[in-house]
Amino acid sequence: MEKLIEQFSFGLFFWQLLLFVALLFLLRKYAWKPILGAVEKREEGIKDALEAAEAAKKEMQNVTADSERLLKEARVERDALLKEAREIKESIVSEAKEQAQVEGDKMIKQAQATIESEKKAAVAEIKAQVASLSLEIAEKVIKEELSQKGRQQKLVEDMLGDIKLN
Repeated sequence: MEKLIEQFSFGLFFWQLLLFVALLFLLRKYAWKPILGAVEKREEGIKDALEAAEAAKKEMQNVTADSERLLKEARVERDALLKEAREIKESIVSEAKEQAQVEGDKMIKQAQATIESEKKAAVAEIKAQVASLSLEIAEKVIKEELSQKGRQQKLVEDMLGDIKLN
């Protein structure tokens, strides 16, 4: 019986080994290539996804660098525009001050000229009034002096005396 078990065990082992090799052969011929193809395809998909992720990461870094560069350029341009605006404002203010000063000086000169001309006119008018008043007073004095005969005579003699002495 032991021999039978030994024979049976060896025969069973032989047939199991033969079936296993046949199964491996069949699997290799029909199933191994599709399985390996699917694994390779999956591996390629993962590799492509990793490459795409790496490319996206690099693109994101480039976009970030570009946006930072554009932001810096925009800040520089903004600062330049603000500086230019300040300079224009200061220029306009200084021009306005200068123009106001010129206009003020011009108005002061015109006012001084007007005052001077009005002063001269007033002085001339006062002189004319004084002359007119002097003539009126002289006329009244002479009328009063000449209204009396004795005084007329004395005035003529005094005038003649002044003429002879000179």
